[in-house]
Amino acid sequence: MARIALKVDVDTWRGTREGVPALVALLQREHANASFLFSLGPDHTGRAIRRALRPGFFRKVARTSVVEHYGWRTLMYGTLLPGPDIGRREAATLRAVRDAGFEVGVHCWDHVRWQDGVAEADPAWTEHQMMRALERFVDLFGMPPRVHGAAGWQMNDAAYRLEAQLGFEVVSDTRGSGPFVPVDAQGRVLGPLQLPTTLPTLDELIGRDGIEVANVDQHLLAMTLRAEQDQVYTLHAELEGMRLMPVFQRLLRGWRAQGHALVTLGALRAALDDATVPRRRPARGELPGRSGLVAMPGAVFAAG
Repeated sequence: MARIALKVDVDTWRGTREGVPALVALLQREHANASFLFSLGPDHTGRAIRRALRPGFFRKVARTSVVEHYGWRTLMYGTLLPGPDIGRREAATLRAVRDAGFEVGVHCWDHVRWQDGVAEADPAWTEHQMMRALERFVDLFGMPPRVHGAAGWQMNDAAYRLEAQLGFEVVSDTRGSGPFVPVDAQGRVLGPLQLPTTLPTLDELIGRDGIEVANVDQHLLAMTLRAEQDQVYTLHAELEGMRLMPVFQRLLRGWRAQGHALVTLGALRAALDDATVPRRRPARGELPGRSGLVAMPGAVFAAG
């Protein structure tokens, strides 16, 4: 059957200190591999309230029980409470993930700042944010990162270019149906081959079309039942690592029963030949169940 890369986005301090160790233990019990992508700077989750004007924001909040999953304290960081420095406080937790044999990489420096700002940011702002995350990763792990997955699936052309310049080899910053090489308007390669998240996330599904916590795993398993193409599934330490862990455990067992291999992003990348992957101009678009726009591939680039 197919390979399913498990991409763990870690957005908050609480997700790091509580969700990450729980996911490591679960993945080890279930003999599954995964890539953990860390937010390495301040937790400013409370500043996400500025998204309230986006279409669909309050519908998503109501559907997904944001307070229940994140907690009131986390939702005040960066506003009523100072944002804790995740990488500094949880250095031992992050290193323990690597020491347990999992792939580790960069999610961002400041999750809310990147997610809300990068799409319209200039190259200098983008480089500053990426360099802060890279430098913290080197401080923590003693080596440069090779894996990157942008916060909130938000990117700009400078970010794609910087991934190549900074040595990232395995990147998953976008949503889409399969791998692509990002190119500019003239067809020149912008950055490394992209491994988009191909499957919907739990928070995009729960509360829509009769899908509930009790049956959301069956919906996802139906999507992968006869899948022969490799997939990327993004989970969150704050969801699957905490209250939705029983759902994730059912998914792991279901995917294994379907015959799929549960792997890292790096393993997925190693199986691909750039020459056979389409070149596409990065674009932005909407996804069912998610407010705002996210990075995704546009049309296939055709020279001439």
